[in-house]
This record gives sequence, C-alpha cells and structure tokens, in this order.
Amino acid sequence: MTAIGRWLGAVRGACGFLTRLPVDYRDGDWDAFRTTPGAFPAVGFVAGALAAVPLLAADALTAPTVALGYLLAVYAVTGIHHLDGIADLGDALVVHGDEERRREVLKDTTTGVGALLAVAITVAALALAGLGLAGLPVRAAVGVAVAAEVGTKLGMAAMACFGAASYDGMGRQFTAASGPGSFVAPAAVSLPVVALTSPPLAAVTALCGAVAGIGLPWYWANRHLGGINGDIFGAANEIGRVAGVHLGVIAWTLL
Repeated sequence: MTAIGRWLGAVRGACGFLTRLPVDYRDGDWDAFRTTPGAFPAVGFVAGALAAVPLLAADALTAPTVALGYLLAVYAVTGIHHLDGIADLGDALVVHGDEERRREVLKDTTTGVGALLAVAITVAALALAGLGLAGLPVRAAVGVAVAAEVGTKLGMAAMACFGAASYDGMGRQFTAASGPGSFVAPAAVSLPVVALTSPPLAAVTALCGAVAGIGLPWYWANRHLGGINGDIFGAANEIGRVAGVHLGVIAWTLL
C-alpha cells in the first residue's frame, strides 16, 4: 500500500471510529488508523465543520434554538457511543475500592447513579457551550467549534502517543502502535485550525483548552486505573470538546 493509500485508509478508519459518517470502510483501515495518530485531528476538522452548521443560522434564530441545533448536530455527526465512556467513568469515580475494583466497574454493563450524573452533566455542559457559541459572531462561533473538535482529537492522539494502557483492549491497540515521536504528525495536522478566528486567540484557546480537558480523565486514569483504556478515550473525547468550546468562548469574550 502506498503512503497516500495508507493515509486515506487511516482517515476512513478514523471516520468509522470517531463519527457516524457513512464511509466506504475497507479491510486494513482499522490497522492504518490505529498506527496513524495524525488521522485523529484530520477527522476532527470534518466532524467539527459539520457539527458547526447550525451555528450559521445564529443571525436568524434565537440563541437557545441554535444551541440545541449545535448539540444535536454534534451527536448526529459523532454518535453517542463515546458517552458510554463518560457513563463508565462516572460509575468508576464514585465506587469505593482499589484499581481492580474500578476496572471491574468500567466493564460492568449496569448503569449506576454516577453514570447518569456524568452523562447529564456532560450533555448539559455541551448545550451551554452551544449557547455561548450562539452569542458570538458567526465566523468566530464556527472557528471555536471546529478548533475545539480538532483539539479534542489532538488530545486523543496525545493519549495514543504518550499514554500507557492499563490492560489489553482498545486502549492498548492505540498506545502500543504509537510513540512520542508519532505526535509530530497530529500536531502539524492541527496547526491550520488557529487561522479560523481573527484574531486567532480564540481558536488557539479552544484547541489548547480541549487538549487540557482531555488531561483530566487521563490523569485520573493513570492514578486510579494504572493507565488508560477505551472508556477513557471515549470520555476524554467528550470532556475535551466541552472544555475547548467553553474556553474558546471565554477567550473571544475577553478580547
């Protein structure tokens, strides 16, 4: 397979894992994706742009309606399967016990009060982020939304390149395939996003804020699970997006 063919395969694999977009999935795309962390932010541009479409109507519709449209668009594009990571993380946060007990909770299919609360807070936080976006000029709102999506995918790439998996599973498929040097590619792919707002501070803040947001579940997982896993990847994706949009809106407001 040529380098271009492998890159296209990685992007298709990333679309299949990170979004609900209909793609022509082929054999080898998953392996290409998990060994190509640059595909994370590449798909972030696509998902972020599509999720930001309702923000284009900010001048014609009320802010709550635009915020609802953004919320629905995010989950229509990216799906809700990553919220399962939020739910499992919520239950693991409130359980008493050692690392092994918390890992058991992550694998448990029972939905506890911690899961319900974590998902509710995440969805509400994203809806409020959409409300903040609705109050910005259209170009700024779209720029912040896309930058946050790229940033949360860049954070996932960072987890793959620098993280350590707690056990065999989805997390290890990413962490075992990439090393610190592999982070150069996703960082380079993400750089153009800073030009989406003028001045660029809001986009830069959204990008960095999303990466920083991912650091929260990552840090917790290292301390209490012995490393990251698939649920932490999913939870980080949702938390990073929320943090990126909120911080991007704050940065624009303070300009």
